[in-house]
Amino acid sequence: MITAIREVRRARGMTLEDVARACVPPTTAQTIGRLETGTRTVSVAWLNRIAGALGVTAADLVRLPARADLDVAAIIDGATVSAPRHHATLAPPAPDAAMVGVRVVGGVGDYRAGDELWCERLSPDRYGHALNRDVLVPRPAGRFLFGRLLGREAADGSGKLHLLPLGAGARQQVVNDPPWIAVARRLIRAL
Repeated sequence: MITAIREVRRARGMTLEDVARACVPPTTAQTIGRLETGTRTVSVAWLNRIAGALGVTAADLVRLPARADLDVAAIIDGATVSAPRHHATLAPPAPDAAMVGVRVVGGVGDYRAGDELWCERLSPDRYGHALNRDVLVPRPAGRFLFGRLLGREAADGSGKLHLLPLGAGARQQVVNDPPWIAVARRLIRAL
């Protein structure tokens, strides 16, 4: 959590010792310093204590990462386009730790140059979740194969994977025991 404790404290003209004494119950300047710098985790209880000492709300001490949601202006439903009945927003996509990216620099299959794919890594026991989906498969020596996962031979998820690379006239490829695959989950395309 990113806090603004130091900025608010300085704006109030208070020292670490002043804030420590004003806390209920009082604490040490060293503790306030650790909470300011992030060397100690700031809990909700600590935020409330420090906010009370500074004469602000706990929300004034928390900085949320900037996120620009988009207001929904219209809804397309088949052949009709209408205004939404209630206020709605679109949140920008946020990757998680299991995601890897793929950048398309030359069009192939359904993908155009400039497209970006967000792919979710899957362990061998989850390969079945990617059947008939586009996947990225690591190969030896830093190479990769990208194509449609057609099937797998072992029921436990390991074994041979059958892929059809994208593009006209591509021949089916067989990959033995890849340590992971990444299934395409989101397409980012500039119009």
